[in-house]
Amino acid sequence: MTHPTVTQPDLALREGHPPEGPAAMPRLLLVSAALAAVLSLSACGSNVSLAEPQPIRGYVSNMGTFQNFIATRPTPSGFRRMYPDVQLVLPQDIATMEMRNNNSRYFAQLDNQGRIVGGSFR
Repeated sequence: MTHPTVTQPDLALREGHPPEGPAAMPRLLLVSAALAAVLSLSACGSNVSLAEPQPIRGYVSNMGTFQNFIATRPTPSGFRRMYPDVQLVLPQDIATMEMRNNNSRYFAQLDNQGRIVGGSFR
């Protein structure tokens, strides 16, 4: 039976001390880069929230961003919060079949948990 190798930074963390030496540098660089980003946002007076993404107003024009959002399997309320100007049509909803070419109405497909997993603009 082999035992995992324990490095010096791992021992330091277990003992409650910050890691030292070259092995600790990538971790320290990552933490300092994240801190610098947060400080630069607050220093410039930005209202950007790191926890909650900002809603995208208007109809869908960037399909890549939209597809990435759908890939997160949002709930219908999450969809409406992120794309408030796009009409969301769920499978149980009654809707007219008028053609819209401006990506303003999305017919969603749901999984068993009620999350959006796909759909189409019509």
